[in-house]
Amino acid sequence: MPHPVMPALTVHPQVLSLLAGLVEDRAGLHYGLDDRALLAEKVVPRALDRGFGSLLDYYYFLRYDPAGDAELDRLVEALCVHESYFFREVQPLRVAVEEVLAPAIRAGRRPRVWCAAAAQGEEPLTLAMLLDERGWLGQVELEATDVSLRALERARAGVFGQRALRALPAGVLGRWLEPQGQGAVARRELVEAVRWRRLNLMDAAAVRAMGPVELLLCRNVIIYFADETVRRLVRSLGEALAPGGALVVGASESLLRFGSALACEERGGVFLYRAAR
Repeated sequence: MPHPVMPALTVHPQVLSLLAGLVEDRAGLHYGLDDRALLAEKVVPRALDRGFGSLLDYYYFLRYDPAGDAELDRLVEALCVHESYFFREVQPLRVAVEEVLAPAIRAGRRPRVWCAAAAQGEEPLTLAMLLDERGWLGQVELEATDVSLRALERARAGVFGQRALRALPAGVLGRWLEPQGQGAVARRELVEAVRWRRLNLMDAAAVRAMGPVELLLCRNVIIYFADETVRRLVRSLGEALAPGGALVVGASESLLRFGSALACEERGGVFLYRAAR
């Protein structure tokens, strides 16, 4: 018996450009001309699922219908990359613990840490493990945000698949993660040490309101944004830092060409972007 053929929508470049603009305005995700096919792969099924006969009708719905706002959030959810794993690029986390958090803890303070764009929680939970290893988990305030409610629900559940475990050092399983099938479950006290909430990094006021934080992790995020979006984001992230606080971006990312007011410091092969003291 032949398989039913999936209906198709005509993809006009001009309409796709309009949709790309909506997505970028909402979540910062930039789809250049070379990336439009990737955008179409996600947009077309959503438009069909919602019963639209053309992408232009879908655009008008997103742009002008009262229900379009919630649908745009769902489209952004479908476009977001939630792939991560425990102990990804762990050296910057170790350096941040030693250079930023340790001095504050030893001085009797309770530093605040914000993991932005935390996906399904692998990064903040890795940091929680590093702190617990030092006996400091209860002495640091950990916050993790993401634009995706679905990702946050998975983070709060603390259940992870095999791919999230691919870089685990020896000793992590059985101590902080319990094997479950092909994956693992994080210890509840580890998950509950983190405050999880939704936040859109394009909301500058909400970003500033997260402060003041001593350590801000925004890693492997700006690679998806256009330069002007990065400049605006870095400005608002800098305003969320406490005096002397540090911003850490991904190993393949750099803020040097964006003219940030943050001072770049190198510690142990890791770049920290510091707010003025």
